[in-house]
Amino acid sequence: MSAVSESIAQRMTLGMLSQRYGLEIDPPFAVNVTVTSLSDSVDTVVPGSLFICGKDTADLTQAEQAGAYAALLPYSLKSKCPEIGIPRLFGTLDTSLLGDLAAGFAGSPSSTMAVFVVAGTDKGEVDAGASQLADFLHMLGNPVAIISSSGSTSMTRPLSLTYPLGILDMQRTLAVCAEDGVAAVIIAMDDETLQPHALESVNVDVLGSQRSANIGDLASLKSKYAFVADEDLVMIHPTRESDDMAAESPVGSNIMRMRHMSLAIAMVLAAGVRRNNVRSALRVANNLK
Repeated sequence: MSAVSESIAQRMTLGMLSQRYGLEIDPPFAVNVTVTSLSDSVDTVVPGSLFICGKDTADLTQAEQAGAYAALLPYSLKSKCPEIGIPRLFGTLDTSLLGDLAAGFAGSPSSTMAVFVVAGTDKGEVDAGASQLADFLHMLGNPVAIISSSGSTSMTRPLSLTYPLGILDMQRTLAVCAEDGVAAVIIAMDDETLQPHALESVNVDVLGSQRSANIGDLASLKSKYAFVADEDLVMIHPTRESDDMAAESPVGSNIMRMRHMSLAIAMVLAAGVRRNNVRSALRVANNLK
């Protein structure tokens, strides 16, 4: 039950979608029909929606009544599709296509922000790491958003989301954060927050984890959640340098918080923040204690 809503979506014609994704339009003369939002649930259809139809073609009539301007279906349903009063698009609807389609409607929001991902097998550890990273990025002067099943916020504004997030949910949420002026978004990478392939067409800049991991772990996460990243992306872990800096931070007296601060420092250094800026921020934070 998700959608990329009209308030944040790009407008596209069926002709544009047909050319970009190799979709078949029925009827062919509907190329100039413009859709302004994307939905994969009848409950979220609004006037102007392109409705993504799953296995139940009975939803098509309800989607049309709710205001959908067109429907997108897999080729396998072409012969079973009932007559409806809105144009139809037929194609191969894999998760990669849906991710690219959702990102296109949302304006590719992950390309406008620094995207940090905190991964791990322990939910509490992931949330603590994401929270500490958010605090530290804010300390460095960045407007920050957190996306986590334990509580998502865009700067100080709570986000009302239904978890785990799917492909359309994620693109819509990122677009909302981008519109709010967020400079860095932190995603908790765990099964309570994300569905498989939820990060299709999401560009990840820094991926960190408290535990040591090898390249196989990174490859398996990329396969499971389908995020996009540069070829030189590596899993970031706390280092001796980040441990030393964390020990001098305001949380240095708390062993558990110091571990999470060390990961946060290692991740912002990996993002290209200068060491002098990190040390200056820590000094200011200590003076404000």
